[in-house]
Amino acid sequence: MRGLSIISAAVLLASCASTEDPPRSKFDLSNWKITIPLDRDGNGKADDISTKDLQTYQHPDFFYTDEDENLVFAAPNKAVTTATSSNTRSELRQMLRGFDTSIGTKSYGNNFALAAHPEASFFGSIGGKLEATLRVNHVAKNAKNPKRPAYSVVVGQIHAGKDKDLIAEGNGFGYGNEPIKVYYKKWPQHDTGSVFWTYERNLEKDNPDRTDIAYPVWGNTWENPEDPKDKGIKLGEEFSYTINVHESVMYLTFTSTNKETVNYQIDLSNNIDAYGQVDEKDHPQGYSGDWHYFKAGAYNQCSTKDAPGMWYAACDGTGIWETDKANGDYVSVTFSKIELSESTPPNK
Repeated sequence: MRGLSIISAAVLLASCASTEDPPRSKFDLSNWKITIPLDRDGNGKADDISTKDLQTYQHPDFFYTDEDENLVFAAPNKAVTTATSSNTRSELRQMLRGFDTSIGTKSYGNNFALAAHPEASFFGSIGGKLEATLRVNHVAKNAKNPKRPAYSVVVGQIHAGKDKDLIAEGNGFGYGNEPIKVYYKKWPQHDTGSVFWTYERNLEKDNPDRTDIAYPVWGNTWENPEDPKDKGIKLGEEFSYTINVHESVMYLTFTSTNKETVNYQIDLSNNIDAYGQVDEKDHPQGYSGDWHYFKAGAYNQCSTKDAPGMWYAACDGTGIWETDKANGDYVSVTFSKIELSESTPPNK
């Protein structure tokens, strides 16, 4: 397959994939769809695999179960992306509707809201919980501009919906921001990496105060180039996170063997940060007017785009999977647990 693009090579490989033991055999995928770094229909956008098709789907490079029946997600630096991102992904998107496609993807019934939402009772759920156990196998290690997102992968998040109708109402909602992204970042010269999470101020895209605020878990946050050493997490070292949105409060728990358990909580319906301080630059009602969904997998943060702005690290990549994998220009994450459930009161 030398010389083939990542898209054409991956399509050929996918046609040879065994479907005898797809990921669904161990993992409940009945409330997920997945975005993968392929463009099989030639529309210039990353492909979505529907909930129905996901029950028998796997891909030998980007989405498969390993010999231990754990679920592997991988994404090269250079491949097709979604319309609103320059980053590749192999990532699940929560679908509360399950197999009922009469409910639209952006409909209330397919998404969750905070209890503070004025129409909360019309949503598929009020809050919810995502629990995951994983290990990061590899992060991209070659970047021309080692900006904050370089050498990192997002392994879980909550995304607010991008909604033109909400934006038109003028209340400051509908911008599609993320109240949480769970990151793993490892600088190439370090033995260990760092786990941290970010909260994005819920502001319009062009607002200079719209930024991601990083909170440490183990090691450093993304702007710190110091070696975390034994305070960090090695590649291949297992850790877990729980994102529990109960009523309007997000409760976070991070655990790992031989590491101190880390907890945070933040009310997503106001502008008080996770340290209990008022953030006057944030939306005063936080994310209370938005609709939301969980995501989990491997969202590669090492963009190959070379441009101003913090997100464009000009990471290496050819678009040929075999070459990029050999050069280390990709991310890979293995999950032993991904579980959705209703929210629970704290400490239960």
